[in-house]
Amino acid sequence: MSLRDGRTARVAARLHIGCVVGLLTVTAVVATRPTVAQTAAAKPPVTATALDRYLDGLVSWRADFAQTTVDARGRRRPTQEGTLTVQRPGRFRWEIRAAGASVMPPAQVMVADGRNLWFYDADLEQVTVKPSGGALTATPAMLLAGTVPLREAFTVAAAGRRDGLEWVRATPRGVDAEFREARFGFVGLELRRLEIDDRLGQRVTLAFRGGQRNPVIPPGVLRFDPPAGADLIGKPLP
Repeated sequence: MSLRDGRTARVAARLHIGCVVGLLTVTAVVATRPTVAQTAAAKPPVTATALDRYLDGLVSWRADFAQTTVDARGRRRPTQEGTLTVQRPGRFRWEIRAAGASVMPPAQVMVADGRNLWFYDADLEQVTVKPSGGALTATPAMLLAGTVPLREAFTVAAAGRRDGLEWVRATPRGVDAEFREARFGFVGLELRRLEIDDRLGQRVTLAFRGGQRNPVIPPGVLRFDPPAGADLIGKPLP
């Protein structure tokens, strides 16, 4: 792989992480909002989807996943595996590594601790940090701040059944979103799959397993301490 290809792959990886985490952690924010039934008196009725039912009463979530990416030319990249932990409001930990490397430290880690957004790339030995509010603006992850209700940021609609799953389509309303469309696949109240079509023409698919709804999340999981020797780019809020 050339240096240019390597840089392109890393930019794409960051884009994918931003899209995926932003979409998944909507569960950590929208769950704090009034439900569809609660807001029906103030606004026109909204047809509840599997996504609405999933969010209702959600406090925290943890799952392992396998991620596949197909680029705009139809080329499939190596499968990656990882873990996502979500805690409302707006806190999460995302770890990803090569498939089959579960005993190895993660290749990339992203943590939102409520004040700062941290991104660690082990290969580069580099940590990037930004205040959460500014870092998540104008991306799906802006929902982590809890300032934008789901249907103000997305057009949400049921998308039928496929592969034994009940699907919901979410299309961003803003022109500055990093993706064109996302599709959530459910079995009951369990999120099993997420498909994202980004603006580079790539499709990212996450298959979840071992999902835990409303587990107790140890505080240390949602804290990030830069590894010794890693370069730090940016200044965290105290």
